[in-house]
Amino acid sequence: MLHRTNRLMAATGTMALLGACSGTGIDSVLPTGRTADGPVAAAQGDDEWFVQGRETLAQMLAQKDNTRRAKNVILFIGDGMGPTTVTAGRIFEGQQRGVDGESNVLAWETFPNVALAKTYNTNQQIADSAGTATAYTGGVKARAGTLGVDARSLRADCASQQGTDVDSYVELAEKAGMATGIVTTARLTHASPAATYATSSERGWEADSDLSEEAAAGGCKDIARQLLENEAGDGFEVAMGGGRRNFIPESMADVEDADKTGERADGRDLTAEWVEKYDNAVYVWNQEQFDAVDPATTDHLLGLFDRSHMEYEADRADDVAGEPSLSEMTAKAIDILSRDEDGFALFVEGGRIDHGHHDGNAYRALTDLVAMNEAVKTAMEKTDPEETLIIVTADHSHVFTIAGYATRGNPILGKSITNDDHGRPLSEAELAGDDKPYTTLGYGNGPGGLEGERPDLAEVDTTDPDYLQQATVPRSSETHGGEDVAVYARGPGAHLMRGVVEQSYVFHVMDHAADLNARAAATN
Repeated sequence: MLHRTNRLMAATGTMALLGACSGTGIDSVLPTGRTADGPVAAAQGDDEWFVQGRETLAQMLAQKDNTRRAKNVILFIGDGMGPTTVTAGRIFEGQQRGVDGESNVLAWETFPNVALAKTYNTNQQIADSAGTATAYTGGVKARAGTLGVDARSLRADCASQQGTDVDSYVELAEKAGMATGIVTTARLTHASPAATYATSSERGWEADSDLSEEAAAGGCKDIARQLLENEAGDGFEVAMGGGRRNFIPESMADVEDADKTGERADGRDLTAEWVEKYDNAVYVWNQEQFDAVDPATTDHLLGLFDRSHMEYEADRADDVAGEPSLSEMTAKAIDILSRDEDGFALFVEGGRIDHGHHDGNAYRALTDLVAMNEAVKTAMEKTDPEETLIIVTADHSHVFTIAGYATRGNPILGKSITNDDHGRPLSEAELAGDDKPYTTLGYGNGPGGLEGERPDLAEVDTTDPDYLQQATVPRSSETHGGEDVAVYARGPGAHLMRGVVEQSYVFHVMDHAADLNARAAATN
């Protein structure tokens, strides 16, 4: 009964979020003279999937394109959240709540418009997070490892970087007089968030101590410095994430890890400069300080909650100083930014989905996906779909697989238990060709790579949070995958997100929906 009830609830929730009117029949939205309620077999007409299909079709036919100008734009990036990760995350999230996982619906899966984006870089078949970030935030494909510059810029070549800058949608919004924000669970200077405000031919130039001699001599700025010195508009209103070490000097001990220091060689404390630069500015680094921030009186908020990346969601409760969740940061950002009558542009990244995969640890990757799901729900609750465009997508995928013929409801992190010849669940895990059980989830390469004989998982708890899924090719860090990623959209301009597109197209939908380029040009 649990499976049936949850599937019907999922279908109902999807239809409600698509803007369905209660009691609307499919005949009322079909052209005159057409009907979808033709004669069907009694058993077919009573089948829940048949009924759900009819109802979903009715809602699709009733949809109307929202062509008004978007007041607000929110882009969510699930770093490394390829199609397999979304599917596994959907099942995982449902099973965590004790409901049917397979028919579960994630927040962005209720969005009415979906496209597929091609993620390759101009010089790589399988992309990195810097070149992809340049594409979806700035509208141009770029080389791997480069940020906020077009393909003419060579990686780690300061001289070639000159004159190749591109404006991100966040910078254009700032120039247009809108409020702007950047939120991530990775370092704030990491590739994805950095592309919203920085131009750099090398993603690794996060602090000035990271610059090459050629880059320093050539006048290229480190990424952290550019957050503070970016000249777009009156400065970003919100910036939250990790990466504290890149904002404080080498002479300063970290506030949380006292045995470690900052990594700035120029002696600058950019956290102090943030507070000095802006009126009503606040810098926070722990949960208590974050909770004390009043959105009604704070105009500029900088939050750096870890020396490097923020904790995985699975480990967040163990952080000594305490860190806000991605959902909490998203809520605080929207509360601050929505005070601007001209609207806002916000970037939100679930950055550690990617890191969980690189570690070969599906549990942490999927737990961070669930955290991003909560953040998207928060944004949906706090905004009006008639005036706010929300896009959810990924920068790239991972070599993450869902394999075997597991029975319905089998724990997604568990060993593959299949069905018997009559379609009924077996009591033991299926044995592979080597007479050993295997898991549903695995990796094409990574830390769980096999060398020699495959370990026997019979007595292994593969649902343990620290378990590393087996991988085919041994590698210290699992790699990205090259398949297309899904792009989900709702709100003004969302109807333009359809088909198979280049990843750089994502920027152009946001630009068109909010009229960013034209407004920025008019303001400046």
